[in-house]
Amino acid sequence: MSDQGINWPWPRQVYAPIIEFVSQADALFIDILFTEPSSYGEEDDRILAGAMKKASNVYLPVVLSQKQEIMSPTDEDFIKSISVVDKPPIFLNYSSAITPIDALKSSVAGAGNVTISPDEDGVYRRVPLFFGLKEYVIPNFVLSHLLKQAGVKIKQNSVYVDEAKIPLTDGTLMLRYYRDRNPFKVFSASQILSAYLRSAASEDPEVRKEFFRGKIVFLGLTAAGLYDLKPTATSSVSTGVLIHATTLDNIIDGNFIMPVNSFFVVAFMLLISFFISYSVLRSYSLLKNLSMFIASLVLVLIILAILFGESVYMNIIPPITSLILSFLVSVAYSYATEGRQRLFLRATFSQYMDKKIADYIIENPSLIKPGGQVRRVTVFFADLAGFTSFAEVRSPEKVATILHSVLNSLTEVLIRNQGVIDKYIGDSVMAFWGAPFDTDKDEVNACLSAIQCLKALDEINEGLRADGFSGLRVRIGIHTGEAIAGNIGSDRLFHYTVIGDTVNLASRLESANKFFKTSVIVSENTIMGTDDIFYKRELGSIAVKGKQLPVKIYELIGEKGNIESEIQELLSVFQQGMSLYKDKKWAEAVQVFEDLLRQYPEDGPAQFYKRRCEYMISNPHLTEDWDVIKFTEK
Repeated sequence: MSDQGINWPWPRQVYAPIIEFVSQADALFIDILFTEPSSYGEEDDRILAGAMKKASNVYLPVVLSQKQEIMSPTDEDFIKSISVVDKPPIFLNYSSAITPIDALKSSVAGAGNVTISPDEDGVYRRVPLFFGLKEYVIPNFVLSHLLKQAGVKIKQNSVYVDEAKIPLTDGTLMLRYYRDRNPFKVFSASQILSAYLRSAASEDPEVRKEFFRGKIVFLGLTAAGLYDLKPTATSSVSTGVLIHATTLDNIIDGNFIMPVNSFFVVAFMLLISFFISYSVLRSYSLLKNLSMFIASLVLVLIILAILFGESVYMNIIPPITSLILSFLVSVAYSYATEGRQRLFLRATFSQYMDKKIADYIIENPSLIKPGGQVRRVTVFFADLAGFTSFAEVRSPEKVATILHSVLNSLTEVLIRNQGVIDKYIGDSVMAFWGAPFDTDKDEVNACLSAIQCLKALDEINEGLRADGFSGLRVRIGIHTGEAIAGNIGSDRLFHYTVIGDTVNLASRLESANKFFKTSVIVSENTIMGTDDIFYKRELGSIAVKGKQLPVKIYELIGEKGNIESEIQELLSVFQQGMSLYKDKKWAEAVQVFEDLLRQYPEDGPAQFYKRRCEYMISNPHLTEDWDVIKFTEK
């Protein structure tokens, strides 16, 4: 328009041809305030009023205000003429109104309030439909036309459109904006004026008057400098006229967003609070709790998005606030009460078991209640050979230091392989696998621990020999079987342990090393669970004191792939001697063992079976269990 020499504010007669051109529309909402006489003179206002009266479809805005001002009689009459007789839900009461100038009042088809306020964050998401002004009820700008056409009705303090109730919250309608930036057909004022002039000159216009027949048209300001730009739920910059058009469209099409009832909002908040509190108080892992919090936050957002997609609106603030507050309060309470206790228990348990096992026990406290459960366990006994004699010739302080170093190294090995340290008895240590929970590698882990304990002791012995001390030896016994696992003791003092024949036999196997001059003896039950990944040699069947049935035992040598060829050869020759021994060919067996001892004079099992064969030769009267080695000592 500035190209044609017309500057803002435009003369009001400029609107006259526009009004005439869209006169076939059902309604024309002019979202422009004409509250002061035209600066171009009274004639300018008369031309605009004439065009409005002739079209008879123009609706103008009214601005309600909280200012305490006295309305003129003409303003009072105008407010009364546009007010609603029924008593719909009122959003807010106002004290005064700014109306169109008197010259236009009698020319309009109706009017309504355009005063709306954004939400707390400055975004326009909802619009009130009715407002109070003294004793009058003023409709929303677009509602004035719908009420006049009976498209909207008021029944029992509710608002209906085509018998469908309009969902209001505190008298406001939640708007459902289109995602498109321009959801409605838009023409500039210059386009309409050009079309008007071309039609008057009998030329083909860009848009014809008939296009607007039966439609509802909005005429408003869109230029940034005219201060009618507002942020909405879908755009940071929208025009005020778009908000009015969206309101009308939602009402006519019944395209409503249903606000969730407050009862369900509160119920959802309580559900979130309960779930978060329950989850946090059950788990004391910070990582787990943070992961659960993030997952819950994402889930809540997804639920709200799904609801919104189904035209159901729930304010995001209450559930998110409930989520955050319940998480913070639960974490604080957990740490202040049971959390600190569990951290203490975890630190305590971790002293004698792997942290994973400690966490499992803390998460499942029923596993360590007083009493016990029958479990299949693998029990490990380790004892320092000759440590009493070693300690007699050294100061108590030095002995304590060395013992601490040895037991500390063995403990680290056992815990690293997920064993549970049961107890220390002088210079010996007991551990077990399979309780409070078992794995398919318990036997393997126990055998690996034995091999690694020997290596750890070798490293300690290097330091001892460098300090002028003799080296230490360790004897280890391992057995797998059923035992009672649990907190055993009194009400005042109890200890998580395992008891039963399995434990006793593991202790006997440790002692059996003295007779075979070996380091690690493992029962057949344990070997069967190792998937043949270790080198071992059979030492026969033994019967220990207090146990009637014999047990087949093996010397554990090492992992396959980590054994020297010389040791493999020794095992092969020893096995030949054992086969002759079982076949009662004792003289031949003696010869094999003697040959073996000439090459390996310190081999304990070869020495043992050489003597055993010589005894059999000198005592030919055999019993049925002649091949069972009987130990009368514990």
